[in-house]
Amino acid sequence: MNGAVAMEATRRRTQPSANGKTSEHEEQPAQWGRAWEVDWFSLISVIGLLCFAPFIVFYFVMACDQYQCSISQPVLELYRGETTLLSIWAQAPAVTWTAAKIYAIWVAFQVFLYMYVPDVTHNFIPGYVGGVQDGARTPAGLINKYEINGLQCWLITHALWFANAHYFHWFSPTIIFDNWIPLMWCANILGYAVASFAFIKAHYFPTNAEDCKFTGNVFYNYMMGIEFNPRIGQWFDFKLFFNGRPGIVAWTLINLSYMAKQQELYGHVTNSMILVNVLQAIYVLDFFWNEAWYLKTIDICHDHFGWYLGWGDCVWLPYLYTLQGLYLVYHPVQLSDAHALAVLLLGLVGYYIFRSTNHQKDLFRRTEGACSIWGRKPAYIECSYRSADGGLHHSKLMTSGFWGVARHFNYTGDLMGSLAYCAACGFGHMLPYFYIVYMTILLVHRCVRDEHRCSSKYGKDWKRYTDTVPYRLIPGVF
Repeated sequence: MNGAVAMEATRRRTQPSANGKTSEHEEQPAQWGRAWEVDWFSLISVIGLLCFAPFIVFYFVMACDQYQCSISQPVLELYRGETTLLSIWAQAPAVTWTAAKIYAIWVAFQVFLYMYVPDVTHNFIPGYVGGVQDGARTPAGLINKYEINGLQCWLITHALWFANAHYFHWFSPTIIFDNWIPLMWCANILGYAVASFAFIKAHYFPTNAEDCKFTGNVFYNYMMGIEFNPRIGQWFDFKLFFNGRPGIVAWTLINLSYMAKQQELYGHVTNSMILVNVLQAIYVLDFFWNEAWYLKTIDICHDHFGWYLGWGDCVWLPYLYTLQGLYLVYHPVQLSDAHALAVLLLGLVGYYIFRSTNHQKDLFRRTEGACSIWGRKPAYIECSYRSADGGLHHSKLMTSGFWGVARHFNYTGDLMGSLAYCAACGFGHMLPYFYIVYMTILLVHRCVRDEHRCSSKYGKDWKRYTDTVPYRLIPGVF
């Protein structure tokens, strides 16, 4: 989910000139980092999200459980006096010991795989980058190391899932759906616990104090985070674990549980459910295949770890990113061949744009521009920036390939894929389309947020880049 806009300001260091005096006119390379101060709009946004985001998750899940996925019917019944908030709340299943045990075992198993099973898949899967990898430079100038084993964790987890479904029968494949709301309460408990622990840790025993940022506002600090890379020991990195393990590994398992429930209820699985499972599995597998590349994205490179990431990855992601599959349990839509083909093509073309754009950036970064993009040597803009330790660093901003078409064309492909997930559910209800609305808001806001940071980081060099590549998402439009 998305948080408040982090207002970034370009900071210029004043340094002694040759005559020993400080010059205010010499423009030094820009320095980057998250906001030190919070404006009123950001503060109101933060408080609003802290208050209403958990309610939004509950509302959508409750709408399916009690109102067959109608998001207008609860409001209409409340307006007419036919129901009350207390009666809706009373009908929602409470947390159970069964759900608590399931969730505790799930998280503990993912911690075990993350911490104690070093990656071996990179030794025999051609092209896959796993094992110990360097992250991006932090604002304080540090480069952290990470154990990249997400693909291995996903493969082990799903191998056990299929082995259970077909051979061992330890639990029903519908176990996630059958305990969906009680599990939601468990996920909320973990999300708030992790965010609160990170908040306290940043004050009393931060991993690296130089990468902490205190705005002076407790709500903003709690939500957006203080520590950049909170860790326990050398390898348990909160940001990578919660971004890339409990929620996103579960994403495909949740969809499989929905598929199993549809089979149990109706005796067959619809082509729409298959499409949602396939298209979202491609996205999840892409994430794990490129986990080493993910270390260089905005989530790891710029966001601090707070409620926004901790709670968001535990609750918002698994519950709202899987709404399409949940909807199809209650409404088993069978698409026409033409509709199904159109959805599949939209999803695959969107994925191609998303992956190709990111691959071009990764290739350019790894080779420092000594590569071929669309059959020719890539063009780029040289730029420089300072880290908090005063170190001067140099970078390149590519203006070739998809990165010459728009500054965030990977987001355009992501939005096409998101629309495909929703369109797979037909046009009978609004609920499945929440995802494309949310993703549009998220990615447009992320464009703005990312460009504030880039402007702060690169200064006048960023202006040169935006003059060369004027469009953000849609060439000729935006």
